Amino acid sequence: MIEAFHFLRPWWLLALILPLAIAWLSSRASDTRSQWKGMIEPHLLDSLIVNGSIGSRIRPSWLLALVLMLAILAVAGPTWQRELPPFVEDTAPLVIVVDLSPTMDAIDVTPSRLERAKLKIRDIIAGRAGARTAVIAYAGSAHQVLPLTEDLSLIETYTDALATRIMPVDGKDTARALDLATTVLASQEASGTVVFLTDGVEQKAFDAFKSSTRNGIVVLGIGTSEGGLVKTPDGGLLSDAAGGRVFAKLDVEALKTLHAVTGADVATMTDDDTDVRWVLQKIRTNFAQKQAAEGDRWRDMGWWMLVPLVFFFLLSFRKGWVVRVGAVFLAARLLLPAEAEAADWVGMWLTPDQQGRLAYEKGDFGAAATHFADPMWRGTALYRAGKFAEAVDAFATVDSAESWYDQGNALLQIGKLDEAVVAYGKALDKRKGWPDAIANLAIAKTLIQQKKDAEEEQQDQPNLPPDSVQFDDKGKQGKAGQMTIAEQTSDLWMKNIVVSPADLMARKFAIEAQRAKP
Repeated sequence: MIEAFHFLRPWWLLALILPLAIAWLSSRASDTRSQWKGMIEPHLLDSLIVNGSIGSRIRPSWLLALVLMLAILAVAGPTWQRELPPFVEDTAPLVIVVDLSPTMDAIDVTPSRLERAKLKIRDIIAGRAGARTAVIAYAGSAHQVLPLTEDLSLIETYTDALATRIMPVDGKDTARALDLATTVLASQEASGTVVFLTDGVEQKAFDAFKSSTRNGIVVLGIGTSEGGLVKTPDGGLLSDAAGGRVFAKLDVEALKTLHAVTGADVATMTDDDTDVRWVLQKIRTNFAQKQAAEGDRWRDMGWWMLVPLVFFFLLSFRKGWVVRVGAVFLAARLLLPAEAEAADWVGMWLTPDQQGRLAYEKGDFGAAATHFADPMWRGTALYRAGKFAEAVDAFATVDSAESWYDQGNALLQIGKLDEAVVAYGKALDKRKGWPDAIANLAIAKTLIQQKKDAEEEQQDQPNLPPDSVQFDDKGKQGKAGQMTIAEQTSDLWMKNIVVSPADLMARKFAIEAQRAKP
């Protein structure tokens, strides 16, 4: 915090010369001896000067200098932390990277390292309800299992199906997995966290860890330092080229070296949920730190100085001023209604946007919209208040990708689907490849198509009076439809195809690995 401390408007600090000059002139003016020493002989001056009682009162000039100094420091805008962007989600995107190299089938933990990793994944996503999570599997190659999604059941289905046998390339390439995870998070406005569940990180991947700075990296070591035998996919024990049993250990020292060299957060698994709680805490911490570092604006803390400023300013009133000021406030209290008085009092200290922000944080979006001068904030408040048409008008005063995107959302809410498609298109023109705009544009087009299908279906169905019956004589003249046995068998075969998620991933990964070959 001390390192980040600075002033938003440092040129105002030059005005500190004024209170210092006031204090210096006041001290000169109160020094009676220096004023008369050139006019009266020193041996007579001591007898003529009568000193007042020391410490009997605070000098008004000193108090004025202190008040001015605090006011100047407040106007200069002291700050030490960034303000989070208003439209960024408060949950961090997460990419879970699962090691599927053969040693993850070691049985030093029950039932195996991989099965224990799956249980940890379940606990991690259960602690992040409503947050987006992606899954990557890697061995000698790296593949995306799922994109960022909030569907917990989908994540559980596919992570439960992970197995070492589905990987098309043997070995371990952690650096490639990290590159893929970084690519997944690159499209997100908020920084995320990459969590590795692995039984080791090879040293050649350390450079990739050091160069990855935008997202947090957490490594959870799966296994024990004592090690264990490695199973084969068919339930046997893995053998090496010489026919001996393969024995795998968790290299704890290598993980410590990884932390020391790259700064990545590293821990080993525990039998209880201590490791899961540690991982979730690291995800939250990384998100908060990255968001604070990437905030668009610094938070102005100068307004905190208003409290001591007002206190010292009250002490600066001369005798009789308290009565006059009190009479003014009493007259205002009698003439103005309570609501108007409160509004005027708040308006003395806060800008309209600041007043709107206070109402917005309290959930009073209607009041916030009346205060906001910033059109984007006003539009957001109107949107939250359910006034979508007015929100469109507010957003329309700004020509930016975010404004067009927000217009599209509001138009979608009031059923203007064609206009929403146009708005999303303009947002994408100004910001190429924006995932959120692409997703919402697809939703709008889907709704338009569904609406057209419903209208066509309604046109095909005649409006008949209730309980009426019609006979179609033309149907007797139609040609009878026929289906061969082969077509029936093929149709039934297609309906009965069942592909497990593991087999589906194995095919997908094999195709991706084949395409990646030079």
